[in-house]
This record gives sequence, structure tokens and C-alpha cells, in this order.
Amino acid sequence: MEQLTAELGGAGQIGVGVGPVLEKFDAVSRIAVLRGGGLGDLMFAIPAMAALKAAYPAAHLTLLGTPIHEAVLGAVESPVDEVVVLPFAEGVRPGEEDAGELDRFFAGMRGRAFDLAVQLHGGGRFSNPFLLRLGASHTVGTRTADAALLERSVPYLYYQHEPVRALEVAGFAGAFPVDLEARLAPAGQASFPLRPGDGAQPLVVIHPGATDPRRRWPAAKFAELAAACAADGSRVVLIGDGSEQGLAAEIADSAVSTAVSSLAGALDMAGLVALLAAADVVVANDSGPRHLAQALGVPTVGIFWVGNVINAGALGRSLHRVHASWVTACPTCGVDVTQVGWTAARCVHDDSLVAGVAVSDVYGDVWSLTAGKFAKQDA
Repeated sequence: MEQLTAELGGAGQIGVGVGPVLEKFDAVSRIAVLRGGGLGDLMFAIPAMAALKAAYPAAHLTLLGTPIHEAVLGAVESPVDEVVVLPFAEGVRPGEEDAGELDRFFAGMRGRAFDLAVQLHGGGRFSNPFLLRLGASHTVGTRTADAALLERSVPYLYYQHEPVRALEVAGFAGAFPVDLEARLAPAGQASFPLRPGDGAQPLVVIHPGATDPRRRWPAAKFAELAAACAADGSRVVLIGDGSEQGLAAEIADSAVSTAVSSLAGALDMAGLVALLAAADVVVANDSGPRHLAQALGVPTVGIFWVGNVINAGALGRSLHRVHASWVTACPTCGVDVTQVGWTAARCVHDDSLVAGVAVSDVYGDVWSLTAGKFAKQDA
């Protein structure tokens, strides 16, 4: 007999997606989705928002997100109708809280009379109370055992593929999956600077940064890779934000090739989207630009710590290659780095956990994914 528990909000199951797909809510015309964080976090939420949009096609979907979310969604076609930038709030958007600003934000959101609010932002310790303050008629999201209960709640366990986790939440809102991973297309005609004649060369884009320094492949290995790609006829472009300009310049200089250059800090979001969409392959750590490239349908070669493969690795291997480092202890102090999130305190060391990934292995996949263009060039 089917059990209509409190976690399911008393709803019956109508099908199976990633998990149970529950009954849809009635008369949903306004949906709010809570997902803070960076570029990669947005990519993880796109499939769930596409599913919600398909389940409630007449509804207006508002993403409560961050400035970078607003920028990227302004440069691509997506299921999101509107982005509202979150105020600073503990556990939701890092920064100094202003009680008055928070009160004004929630008053404005309650005034919108959301029919459905969906929490895709972590285990819910901070994000569930935040979501409940929106005053939506129905609430759905993830939760750890100590988080506030929403109308329908999916258990939050850290090691789960993030887009799939979000799709499981969407299923609790009555939405069947449309895509398992983000699918986006450039919205405009933005361009990026290229030298004449470069269109005939394979274009390899490299992003050497990552929010967590432990996820960064050493700069010397990126330089060796860039030099090898350039020597075989590719044009190599390094990318990054303003904080990564020095890192990108160091790699470009070390590669010692006129075919290797850096556009780090020089592109707006539309330019970044245009560059990624034009690339033959993107090589990166587990980072937002790699996830964005994948969403744009561009082949990628990713360098991941093994735990991040579980949560964020590409599902397919025809277009996307993953090089996983199996390091499970901090190289300096030996602490178990598999205990992540709220389960254990992070040690203070920033040693790369992916330094052992071989340049030859990464280059082999770059060559494989660009071989068709090399063949045309040599013909």
C-alpha cells in the first residue's frame, strides 16, 4: 500500500523519473526556484528548471540567484523567465547581512504570491527557512535531518550527482525529467577576438582555475598541455575571471608559443559564451566554465577529484572525458578529505588533490576530440 507520508506532503505518486514523480500542484502560475552559488551551481539547476517549465508551461519561472546567474542567463536561451538577485543571507548568499534589506526582499517576494517555491540550494539548514519566508502556497526541496520540513522534502545526502538531485526534487513537484544535464544555446551574436585565419585551426580553450584550490591542476601541467596542443597545430586560449589573470598569464608565458594566449579577465559573459560555443574542446578543472561549455554542447576534458566526479562529472563519454584523481587524504596532514560538506571540518591545507593526473592522459583525450579537425587541416 502506498504511504502518503509527511515528507511527501500527502501526495500520491504518478510516475517515476529520477525518483518518485508526485502529483502536480493545482493552479500554478508563478514558480520561484532558490539556487545560489556560482556558475556551476546554476548549470546543475537548469535540468530541474526545464522540467518544471515543461510540467507547468504557463507558469512564470523566477530564479532567486546570484549576479553571475543573471549575467549568464542574459547570454543564453534557458527555461528561466526572470532572475532576482538574492540579498546577502547566511548559508544562502555569502556577505554581510542587512536585516532591513532582507525584510524588504521577503516583503517583495511575498507580494508576488508564488504558487510554488522550490529549494535546490543544499541541505536546507539555512535555505529551507529562507524559502519558507517567501510565503509560497507550496514548497518542495531537499533537507537534512535537522533542517526545516517543507511540504514535500527529498532527503539530502552529500554524494549525489547534483543535476540528478535537482531533478529528483522537481519530481516531487510533479515534473518529469526533460534532460538529465543542462542544455543551453547562445542567445546573441557576441564575438571574441581571433587572429585572421584561425578558423582553420582547432580551438582549444583552457580554464585553469577553480573556486577550491584543491581542485586545481598545477599551472606547470596546464602549460605543458598548452604547449603540446600548440605544437600540433591548435590555437590555445586561456580564460578566467579577473582574479585568474595572473594564473592564465603564467601558463601562457610558460607555454612559450605564439599560438597560446590569454583572454582571462577580458571577456564579458556574452563573450565567454561565444568563445566556449566556438571551441573544439574545453579543458578545465571541475569549474563553472567547464560545466557551461558542456551545457553549450562543446566537448570537454575535465580534471576532477574523485568525490567531485560523483557530484559533478559529465554523464556521457562520447563528448566528455573525465580524469579522476583518487587521492582521499590531504597530502600534508593526512586528514580524510572524503568527509565533506557539514560532516567534518576542512583542514587548512590547499594542496592540489588532482596533481597526479598525467599530462599525457589529458592530451590524449584532447587529441581524440579534435582529431577530425586535425585531419581536415592535414588533408
